[in-house]
Amino acid sequence: MPIKIPDQLPALSILGNENIFVMSEHRAANQDIRPMKVAILNLMPNKIETEVQILRMLSNTPLQINIDLLRIHANPSKNTPNAHLNSFYRLFDDVKSQQYDGMIVTGAPLGLKNYEDVTYWNKIQEVFNWAQSNVVSTMYLCWAAHAALFHHYGLNRQLRERKLSGVYTHQTKFPNEKLTRGFDDEFWVPHSRYAEVSTSDYQSIDQLNILGESAQAGVYLVASDDKRQVFVTGHPEYDPTTLDEEYRRDVAAGIHPDIPLNYYNNDDPNEHTTNKPNSKWRSHGSLLFNNWINYYVYQITPYQLDAEHIQTSITGE
Repeated sequence: MPIKIPDQLPALSILGNENIFVMSEHRAANQDIRPMKVAILNLMPNKIETEVQILRMLSNTPLQINIDLLRIHANPSKNTPNAHLNSFYRLFDDVKSQQYDGMIVTGAPLGLKNYEDVTYWNKIQEVFNWAQSNVVSTMYLCWAAHAALFHHYGLNRQLRERKLSGVYTHQTKFPNEKLTRGFDDEFWVPHSRYAEVSTSDYQSIDQLNILGESAQAGVYLVASDDKRQVFVTGHPEYDPTTLDEEYRRDVAAGIHPDIPLNYYNNDDPNEHTTNKPNSKWRSHGSLLFNNWINYYVYQITPYQLDAEHIQTSITGE
């Protein structure tokens, strides 16, 4: 089964043209099954680009997934048309009385800001707390991963002198871990961030398990013992050209960024005019999201999705 998304959402035609199986609301309404209910809290400025990337990653699961696109506030956006936001997004405050099988919280361009200086820090903390009682499993990406680690476990990030940007090799840590089932011994992941949490800090929390790590990029994939929290510090959802777009944006802004590693042909960004950058992470990305939906959401979630049954399914009581 595919993901079910609104009939007029741009992602429907974009993914359809990529031969990715998606289902419109009209068609899904005729199927009598219990679909997975997943919320995507999109914190990125360009929401359309990010929603397409994540919906693409979710499209390979055999389960039907109903998606709610969420935003954290109703402030006007400089990068996404208000008509799009008003048509397809719901405010978190409008859905917090509901429960979800899964939730994905995206990254945000806030890598150099103190958490307390983020304008919606109090609200995002409310989301983190709410998810613990109302979502079976939550996946936090990049900035959201570090913010949630700080909120729940007091693990503070360290800022790097230079932005980590590029595509790096990683290794899995546990052969029988279901979240990394099917991964190659070595796999590639894009990273684009200024911050990191040290391996020793993760290891200081008994409930957290490091599942994937890179000698160059550090810890990439972490999950809690109960499978309710997944922290992803990289960007497995990125399009082939996303790192290039970020690099050229930073060059234009006078930031003088480092060239993304292991990305351009011959590490030369000028070759992108004739050759696409190297893309070698998308199969891993799809498998990660597929494993999460199957083993961390579907295999755990109760058939009756409410707060009482969520807690019972997790505690086993």
